[in-house]
Order: sequence, then C-alpha cells, then structure tokens
Amino acid sequence: MSIFIRSLLLLLASCAITAQAADTGWLRNAQNSHAEVRLRSASHNNDQQLLLDIRLQPGWKTYWRTPGEGGVAPEIRWQTPEVNAQWFWPAPARFDVSGLTTQGYKGDITLPITLAKLSSQRLAGTLTLSTCSDVCILTDFPFSLDLTQPADADFPRDFAEAMGKIPAASGLTDQLAASFINGELQIRAERQGGWQKPELFFDYPPGSMLAAPHISVNGDTLSARVAVTDEWGEAAPDLRGKTLSLVVADAGIAQQSSLTIGAETLVSGEAAQTIWSVLLLALLGGLILNLMPCVLPVLAIKLSSLVQQQGQTQRQTRKQFLASSAGIIFSFLLLALLMTGLRLSGQALGWGIQFQSSGFLLVMVLVMFLFSASLFDLLHFRLPSGLNTKLATQGGEGLLGHFGQGAFATLLATPCSAPFLGTAVAFALTAPLPQLWLLFVALGVGMSLPWLLVAALPGMARCLPRPGRWMVHLRTVLGLLMLLATFWLVTLLVPHWGSTVALVLAVALLLVLCGWLIKRRALQQAGLVFITLTLAGALLLMTRIEPDEDALHWQPLTEAAIHQALEQDKRVFVDVTADWCITCKVNKSRVLNQPDVRAALKADDVVLLRGDWTQPDPAIGEFLRRRDRVAIPFNQIYGPALPQGQILSPLLSREAVISTLSEAKK
Repeated sequence: MSIFIRSLLLLLASCAITAQAADTGWLRNAQNSHAEVRLRSASHNNDQQLLLDIRLQPGWKTYWRTPGEGGVAPEIRWQTPEVNAQWFWPAPARFDVSGLTTQGYKGDITLPITLAKLSSQRLAGTLTLSTCSDVCILTDFPFSLDLTQPADADFPRDFAEAMGKIPAASGLTDQLAASFINGELQIRAERQGGWQKPELFFDYPPGSMLAAPHISVNGDTLSARVAVTDEWGEAAPDLRGKTLSLVVADAGIAQQSSLTIGAETLVSGEAAQTIWSVLLLALLGGLILNLMPCVLPVLAIKLSSLVQQQGQTQRQTRKQFLASSAGIIFSFLLLALLMTGLRLSGQALGWGIQFQSSGFLLVMVLVMFLFSASLFDLLHFRLPSGLNTKLATQGGEGLLGHFGQGAFATLLATPCSAPFLGTAVAFALTAPLPQLWLLFVALGVGMSLPWLLVAALPGMARCLPRPGRWMVHLRTVLGLLMLLATFWLVTLLVPHWGSTVALVLAVALLLVLCGWLIKRRALQQAGLVFITLTLAGALLLMTRIEPDEDALHWQPLTEAAIHQALEQDKRVFVDVTADWCITCKVNKSRVLNQPDVRAALKADDVVLLRGDWTQPDPAIGEFLRRRDRVAIPFNQIYGPALPQGQILSPLLSREAVISTLSEAKK
C-alpha cells in the first residue's frame, strides 16, 4: 500500500509540474471599448504554451500575420529577457474596405504561441492590437503572468482546439505551383475531388504588394492571377526565384505552403483560349446591342436608312449601308482611343462614361435635334467647316451622311450594357492595348452586322412597300422618336446644370421646332410634336413620383457598408446605376419596382446600397474595377451564404433577384 501511495503522490506531483499555468483575465483599455484580450499560459515539458484570446465587438476586425494593404498584425513586446516565441495563425478572411484588401479576423479568435526553454517564473510584456471598423484604433494591453499560479483545467483542451485550427502542411492540394510573368503572379493548384469555395492568403515577398487574387476553377484545377506592385504601388519587383508563403483554404480546410516562384507560364493555354472566347463575346455583345432598350433612337436612324433606299440601285444601297457600317466601326475606334487615353493618364475607365460629360451631352442634344428636324423635312444642315455634309440626307449619294448616321447610332447605344458586352469590355480595358483595340473593333463589327447584312443583300431593302404617302407618315413617326431621344438627353443635363437650365433648354428647343413647323405650314406635325412631348413629360414626372410608404430605403454604396452588413449577418443588394443608363431604368421598371421583388428587398435583414454613376465618381469606378466590371447596370448580392457576392446579369429578372436573395441567407 505504501508503494501505491508513494506512486500516486509522485504522479500528482508530476501533473502539478506539467500543469502550472497563469491567466491575466480579460484586459480592457478605456480608449478602446471594442476589444478585450486575455493571455493564459501553462508549461508543457520544457516549453511554455501561451493562448492569446481576442474578443471583438460586431463590426470590428483585427489582422493576420500579413495584414495586407492596411492594418498592423498583433505584436507582443516582451519584458522578460531571452523570450523565443513562435506564433501560430489560423486561416484568416479577406476584407475589402475603401479599395484596400486586408487579411484578418472578426469576432472571437484565439492565437496559440509557444515559448521555448523559458527559465523565468514571470512573463510580462505589452500586446499591441490593431482593431478596425470605419476607423482604426491601435491599442496597448500591458500584461504580467505569474507562471507559478495553479493550472487552468480547460487550458490543455483549449490549446489543442486552437492548434487544430492552424493550417496543416499538406492534405489539401495534390499539386501546387507559382510563377511570375509580366508583373503578375500566377498560381495553379490541383485537388482531387474539385473545389468548392477556394481562397488564397499570402505572405508578401519582400518589397512587394499583392492584390486580391482572381480565382477560376476548372474541374480539379484552380488557377489564380494576382497583380503585383512594389510597396509604393509602382512597377512590380522581379519575384522569380523567391519564396512564396501562402495559405490555401477551401470549405473549412486550410493548408500552409511555401514554394519557389518560377518563370514558366502556368495559364498560357487558358490565356490563348480567353482572347478568342472574348472576341466571340465582343461580336455577340455588339450584335445584341442592337436589341437593347437604347435602340429606340437608333431604330429611327436604321428605319430612316431603309426608307431612303426606295427607288435606288442595289449598288447605291450597298455603298450607303457599308458607309453606315464604317461609321459604327469608326465610333468604336474613337471609343478605343478615348479608353487608351484615359488608361495612359490613369483615369477611370468605363463603358458609356462619355455620358458623364455635360459637353458631350450638349453636342448630342444639338445633333439629335438636327436629325429630328431633318426627318420633319425642315432642313439639310451643312457643317460650318464647309464639308457640306448632310446629317440626315433624303437619299442619293450622301455617303458621308450615312457614315454619320452609323457613328451617331453607336454613340447613342453606349448607355446600354448588353449581355456579353460587359465581359468583353471589362477584359478589353485591362488587356494590353493591342488587344483593347482588337476587341473594340470586334464590338463595332458585331453591332454593324445588320447593316452589313443589308449591304451583302441589298435586295432586302426592296421588301418595303412601294414609295407612297406611307413614307411621309413613317418619317413623322421616326422624327417623333428622334425628338423623344433628344429630350431624354436634355434630362441628363439636370445633374450638371440643374433642372431650371435643362427646362429652359427643353422649352427653347420645343418652341423653335414648333415655330419652324408652323412657319412651314406643317400644323399637323406641330400639334403632334407638342402633344407627344407634353405626354412624355407628364409620364416622366409620374415615374419619378414614388410614395414614401412604398419607397425602398437606399444607402450610399461603400465597401465599408458591405463589410458592416456582413458582420451583422445581413444580406446586401448592390445597385450601381446612372440617369443615362437606359437598361438601368428598364431593370427598375420591369424588376425592382415589382411588388414581389420590393417585398424581398424590404426584408429586415436586407441592406440596400446604391451607387450613382451619373457623374464621374472615382470611388464607384474603383468599386466596379475590383469586380472586373466597367459597365452598368451592375447588381450584386451578398449574404452570410454568399460572402464573396453573386453578380447578376445586366438584364435583371424577378426570379434571379428573389432566388439569389434567398440563397444568400443562412
């Protein structure tokens, strides 16, 4: 019995030796009520184990060992001499706030630390913790641990649980490789069984900054492209031959890896395929642009061109439609030139951004007004330069007039974002300049396909009825369509000049046109113009009136607002729109204003964020760029089940909005 008792006492003494611990309790700082920390420690063999518990208020975050483009990682300045500490870091999350990409944690987080061969019985220091929400606070928490204190019974379990969340050295990827080519980091990872929601987190190589990765998955293969710059945002340093430390995470599993960055192209086949697929998208996007809501004023130009073909030879018809096609392609080349200049000057890029310029709008108003006057047979305007170009010819060999029709048709169609168009333009605006020009030519060819079809088969123009009085009535209808487009352009000047100036301009144009028609004794046409514009104005006022009790409560769009809503487990509906975006207005009328969609958007856990791109706004341009988009409308839905966001089609549908909102919920 005595031997048993002595053995039991020896065992208890051994446990006491290996279970010595200390606990600071929860530490707080009066200057930061959003965070509290606790340090606990216990001896283990010859090492000391330490747990750093961090508790954050909702909406606040702290940072990983590599914070990203902003923030500071947690750090301890030790007072105890000769401390050799090894930190262990769970897989972080990525936060995009105000255009900056950061890596860190939210909520409650525990960081395990081991201290090798610590001889002191006291452990002291100061923890510096950076916490951020809309603002950032750097807080010091002094602490002291008496390592002779009794053990915490939960410590071994808590330490083992914390270490279980540390990324393993293997087990997720079967193959992993990285390369650096032309300022871009390329990563390829293979995983048998495929990928669900993969994420990548990086330790930045010395002297470099890495942007958020663009990840694509094809079966078992993950491919990622990462833009690289130096620490000042300038040209990237050469990373070939350097070591890249990264964490690959997917569906709750994480792997820590280190690999040497090579120089071979990892996505060459995909890149070659991409340019051809985007060229096809550009052709389709340009063709579909003819069918978009913006086609209203363009349709008048097209039908006018067809009407003019009556009594002409096939050769004349072919030449005139080829001239219109050339005008379309020429306008796309002008847009490519504009985008090239903006890119070289570091300005914002986007499809239809010329409609943000009041000068461009005023020129378009005057040109459209002259087109309308020509369709009412009031004038044949000649340019002051003496080129004697007919802007709206009644027929004949006025090829330059047909060229101008095609050019203006393109400019009027650019407020629309068609399916496939946004993808093609987004690729073009980030591609090398030769590819940008090639893709804009493809867009022009796609939009001009209907004209080219008539040029190839000029006999199609003969399918119209024989010339007669119907042509006069049709030209009047086309003139009214063109006039409506003119006054729509006038409404786009309201954000620039105010409603009073825009109203004066609209009334002046109306009086000039009606007076002109009365002088030409076209009283019936004058009456039609006055009645049409009066009804259109009344309809416009009615559509702008929205009952307060039925209004959707939109908040300004910011990355911080999205982040804050996600922190509160809410869903987010993002809408980027503009007064000049006709497709945006169609989406609002056909989808967003429908009762079932409004009911879904008014749910208590849905936050509505709207960005208005009517006038230039660098923040919105950057918001779209970070999502590889340059065209509007842009709609995206976030939620607890969609933390990375789901981008919707430019043409919304009620089913897509409601179902995606439902998917975003937990």
